[in-house]
Amino acid sequence: MSPPASTHSGLETKLFTKDTLIDGRPAQIECFALHGQTLTVSGSLLKVVSLEDEWYDDVSDPVAIVDALRRGDAPKADLFTFWQRVPDLEQKYPFYSEQEDLAVLPIDSFDHWWKAQIRPRVRTLIRKGEKEGVVVREVAFDDSFVKGMTAIFNEAPFRQGRRFWHYGKDFETIKRQFSRYLFRERMLGAYYQDEMIGFMMLGDAGRFALTGQIISSLKHRDKAPNNALIAKAVDVCASRGLKYLIYLSWSDDSLAEFKRRCGFERVSVPRYYVPLSWKGALALKAGMHRGWKAMLPRRVKSALKRIRRMWYERGGN
Repeated sequence: MSPPASTHSGLETKLFTKDTLIDGRPAQIECFALHGQTLTVSGSLLKVVSLEDEWYDDVSDPVAIVDALRRGDAPKADLFTFWQRVPDLEQKYPFYSEQEDLAVLPIDSFDHWWKAQIRPRVRTLIRKGEKEGVVVREVAFDDSFVKGMTAIFNEAPFRQGRRFWHYGKDFETIKRQFSRYLFRERMLGAYYQDEMIGFMMLGDAGRFALTGQIISSLKHRDKAPNNALIAKAVDVCASRGLKYLIYLSWSDDSLAEFKRRCGFERVSVPRYYVPLSWKGALALKAGMHRGWKAMLPRRVKSALKRIRRMWYERGGN
């Protein structure tokens, strides 16, 4: 049920909820409309306002939105955050900002990517997969595709040293949860002997394409389906005139080397943090605005990841 409308400074701002997925689980986010855009409020102790889907849209007028939030023309919050999307890399607004690192693949043409941007090993793996019979094609989000998704999701409860969010979901759950954004996504499937062994949900964000979901079967890793999927994504982007393919955030994790080999580069964009209350200003000064995980030293995070991996490998729940 949506919360009742609230009135702030004489303006009525209607709050409503939207269904989403957080860590693979169904959840609801609190939203409101301001200056023709949908924003969300998250957090409990520190309430943070952001654009509902910042990967796919820009904040139209950040200065006007900040003024409205500070006047109280919207639900009370402590911090407002937004960023500039690729390719806008230079700071444009008079607010405090930090650099956000993204994994970005500039796209000229498929031929340029194949010959000049990727490591030789990637070409070798893709060719090897093709010789073994791996085929990647653009497909529809139909029952056959969802069955392939379900089989891959339920192959193992753990991936990359952590519990896999979508393990244990049935056909109907996956079909319902992953059909919400088909209006802006293209399905790419990797097949071997008529079995789907990997897939990508390629989002069209206007200025760039986005790897919304890319995953492959563990038992077919030797055929390098993820490399083949990236190759197909580059081909689709080039044919549609999309100049960048973004593989979400850049981080020093197990995917970092895969991204480098496939031609992705670390690109930094400004992320702004605007305090709206004394609590927001204090959190910003103390470095709490990025969450407790970001505050941990790298060596501590690495140690915790090793402990988590060992726990899961020993059958921990």
